[in-house]
Amino acid sequence: MQQVVIANRLTDGVVVFLGRNRCWVESLDDCPPTEQTDEASALLALGVKAEEEQEIVGPDLIEVASHQGTLVPVKMREAMRARGPSTRTDLGKQAGN
Repeated sequence: MQQVVIANRLTDGVVVFLGRNRCWVESLDDCPPTEQTDEASALLALGVKAEEEQEIVGPDLIEVASHQGTLVPVKMREAMRARGPSTRTDLGKQAGN
């Protein structure tokens, strides 16, 4: 099972992922997923450290899968969270904002 770290950025509440170069990014495609338990734990530890430094809140490991060449969250909750508000399709990532 491939995993990445998800969180919310404290400055604006936007969903972010721990991406390449250990920077927080808004696109799941900019994340290198891991299947190694020890590496996933190390990535989550980076998220916990970023939370302690008040950069993000709620770091968590989520399962992702490759679908047509792009990474997508496996669970519906995380898929909705990554897309943005479901009641207003004119807002959030699905609207290109």
